[in-house]
Amino acid sequence: MKKYAPFLLALATGAVLAGCSGQKTAETTAPSEAVESSAASASETSESAESASESESQESAETTDSADGIVRVGSLKGPTSMGLVHLMDENENGEAGRNYEFTMVTAADELLGKIASGDLDIALIPANTASVLYNKTKGGISVIDINTLGVLDVVASDDSIQSIADLKGKTIYMTGKGTTPDYVFHYLLSANGLSDSDVTLEFKSEPAEVSAVLKENADAIGVLPQPFVTATCMQNEALKIVLDLTEQWQNVQGENGSQLVTGVTVVRTPFLEEHPEEVETFLNDHSASAAFANENPDETADLIVNAGIIEKAPVAQKALPFCNITCLTGEEMKTALSGYLEVLYDQDPTSVGGALPADDFYYLSKQN
Repeated sequence: MKKYAPFLLALATGAVLAGCSGQKTAETTAPSEAVESSAASASETSESAESASESESQESAETTDSADGIVRVGSLKGPTSMGLVHLMDENENGEAGRNYEFTMVTAADELLGKIASGDLDIALIPANTASVLYNKTKGGISVIDINTLGVLDVVASDDSIQSIADLKGKTIYMTGKGTTPDYVFHYLLSANGLSDSDVTLEFKSEPAEVSAVLKENADAIGVLPQPFVTATCMQNEALKIVLDLTEQWQNVQGENGSQLVTGVTVVRTPFLEEHPEEVETFLNDHSASAAFANENPDETADLIVNAGIIEKAPVAQKALPFCNITCLTGEEMKTALSGYLEVLYDQDPTSVGGALPADDFYYLSKQN
């Protein structure tokens, strides 16, 4: 079991996860008080990590097992945690399938640090970050489900924009130059016959800056993640979602089974090997919690507010249907995620850790 810990600590010590909104690892601030730091998980990517010393790694390797049968789960404040809040509430009330200890953080490097030290068994992290982590740890983690599909939308007041091709000649404001939103958007442009010269991309450091441009300029077009999209549109009735990038991805990749993926759930390989039944129980509980979120937006919105993910329930309730909360497992998960990672790899191999993950990256649940 300890053979994985040196690589995990090396990643977390050098650790540098950059959000698509500039180079921040913490979640960014929303365009109004309605949303609290909830968009970084929609757009996070990873940079190369420097190695830590072997001695430091071994010191952290001592605490790699969960105590008293408790499964320790970590997540980021954002859409990838919205499908988890019902399970968190059940756990607090003693109604979950087993005992869990939940940790929610705003900084991705903090989350990876907890995985590295063995303080977490399961974590909900950005999809490409999982691939980077897998490569850095030489197979030290496995993906057990996809928890969130795409959350990026094109927002504008221009009703004439009905396809990616309609963006030709336009100026588009977005965040994340050189990170996953940038790669996804460039891929969709190319797949629809457009090149860099056909559009003007203006990158901002944070989604709040894009929201400000949309508010000030009636002709502006922006690419934003949920729930920033919802909060921005609620502040300006003229704005709307003109293109759902998850749907646009399906238009070009649907036949291959690939999907636009935001977040995945990973487990430390040693924990999976030693506690497979606990992992299966979590998958059952997570699936039920995600289904509850989609079927009960009002109650889930209150739970999201209580968890500190979004400040205002009306924003959470309105954003939920657009956050693409899910729990895809097995072959469906593998097909959807592998296709997505292939697109990122073609754009920039370092975005997935320099190599596409091997088959053991994908845990094929007994439920499938």
